[in-house]
Amino acid sequence: MTLIASEDFTSAVFTGAWTPAKGGDAPVVSPSSGEVLGRTGIADADDVRDAAARAARAQKGWAAASFEERAAVLRRAGDLLEANAGEIMGWLRREGGAAAGMAGFQVHVAAGECFEAAALASQPHGEILRTGKPRLSFSRQVPAGVVGVIAPFNVPLILGIRSVAPALAVGNAVILKPDPRTAVCGGAVMAEVFRRAGVPGGVFQVLPGGAAAGEALVADPHVRVISFTGSTAAGRRVGEAAGRHLKRVHLELGGNSPLVVLDDVDVDAAASVGAWGSFLHQGQICMTTGRHLVHESVADAYVDRLSARADALTVGDAESDGSALGPVIDAGQRDKIHALVTGSVDHGAELRAGGTYEGLFYRPTVLDRVDAATPAYAEEVFGPVAPVVRFSSVDELVELANSSEYGLSLGVLTSNPMRGMEIADRVPSGIVHINDQTVDDEAVAPFGGVGDSGTGSRFGGTRANLEAFTETQWVTMQAAPARYPF
Repeated sequence: MTLIASEDFTSAVFTGAWTPAKGGDAPVVSPSSGEVLGRTGIADADDVRDAAARAARAQKGWAAASFEERAAVLRRAGDLLEANAGEIMGWLRREGGAAAGMAGFQVHVAAGECFEAAALASQPHGEILRTGKPRLSFSRQVPAGVVGVIAPFNVPLILGIRSVAPALAVGNAVILKPDPRTAVCGGAVMAEVFRRAGVPGGVFQVLPGGAAAGEALVADPHVRVISFTGSTAAGRRVGEAAGRHLKRVHLELGGNSPLVVLDDVDVDAAASVGAWGSFLHQGQICMTTGRHLVHESVADAYVDRLSARADALTVGDAESDGSALGPVIDAGQRDKIHALVTGSVDHGAELRAGGTYEGLFYRPTVLDRVDAATPAYAEEVFGPVAPVVRFSSVDELVELANSSEYGLSLGVLTSNPMRGMEIADRVPSGIVHINDQTVDDEAVAPFGGVGDSGTGSRFGGTRANLEAFTETQWVTMQAAPARYPF
C-alpha cells in the first residue's frame, strides 16, 4: 500500500514493508482547493484478510508484553502527537477541511486519548469473587484479540484514535479502516505515530477502503470486536453483519441533537452557544446542534442574534487563519445540505441567514418558523444549519425533543440548572450538557448515544474502555483436584 505525500511524517507509514493495495488507489484531495495532494492505496477484501491474519499472529506477543511496556508506547504516542501538532493540523486542514481551531482540538484530544490509554494499561483488570467452595474465584479482563475500527471522515483523528488507543493499551491488535477521503489525517498519521512510538509490526495496521473493505473486516473470523462510527444507515448494516458472525459491535451513529433555550436565559449568550453548536466544523459533527428548541417569549430575539452571528462568520479556505468555517467534505454532502434547506423553505420555513454556497463552502444557515415535519428538522443535516422551533410549555418542549429517533446529545440553557435536570430526566439521551451546547468530547468521559444514535456502547474512561475492548473471564483455583462421585 503506497501513499505519496509532501511530508515525511505522514508518507513514511506506507513505505518499507507495506505492499501495494490490491484494491488500487485513490487521490487525496483538498476540499478547499480541489488540489490533489497525493494518492492512497485502497484496500480490498484480500488486503483485509491478509492484515487480519497478520494481526492475529502479532497480537499474542503484544498481549504478553508487560503493562509497563504497553503504557510506555501509548505515552510516547501522545508525546509524538503533541510534538508534531503543527504538521498534523496541516493535514487536518488541507485534507479534512478543518478550520484552525477544530484542527487543534483534534490533536489535543487525540493526545489525551493516548495518555488516558496509557493509564488504562495499569488499571486493575479483575475482581475477587465470593465462592461456596474451598478455592480462589476471580474474574479478569483479557484482550479480545483483534479489534476492527471503522472511522468516518468528519473528525477523523479523534473518531479513530478513541478506539485504537484503548484497544492497543489492553493488549489487542487493531486494524483501522479510515474513510478514503481522510486517509492521511485519519489513518496515516496514526500509523506513523504508533510506528514511531514502538508498536510492533502487525499489531496496528491502517487500511483505507470503502464498503468492501468494511464488510470484509466485519466478516473476518480473526476480528472479534468491531468499533464503528458513522451514519445510522451504515451502522444498521454493520450491526446486522456482526450479528450474523456472532461478533461484539460498538455502534456510534448519527444524531439530531436538540439545544433547549428556556425563557430565563441571557439571549445574547444563548445565541453564541447556539451558533457554536450548529456551525462548528461546518456542522459535520455527530453531536452538532441540529434542532434549536426556543421558548416563544425569547424566540424573536434569539433568532435575530443567531442570524447576525451566522452572517458575521467567515467561510473560506480551511488553511486560512481567518476562516471560521471551512468547506464541507464533498459535493455530495453539499448537495444534500442544500436540498434539505431548500426543501425546508418550500415547506414554509423562513430563511433568516445563509442558504447559499460557493463551491464546497456553505454559508451558516438559520431557519425560523420550523415545525417537526420540516426536512431540516426531521433529518440529520450534517451541515451548518440551525433550524429553530418555538415552544410554549415544558410539556410541548419534551414532546418536540422526543420527536426524533436519535438520542445522542442534549443541551439545555437556563438560569436555573435544576430546571435543566428536570428536562434531562424526560428526554432520553446518551449525553447531557446543562448550560452548554451539544458538542463536546473528553478522553476521560464515556461517550455514546441511545436510540438511532447507537447501541449505547461507550468509549472513554476506564470502565467503558475496559468493557469495550476486553472479554471477561472467570477463573477458579484450588490446592488439589476436586473429588467427584464418578
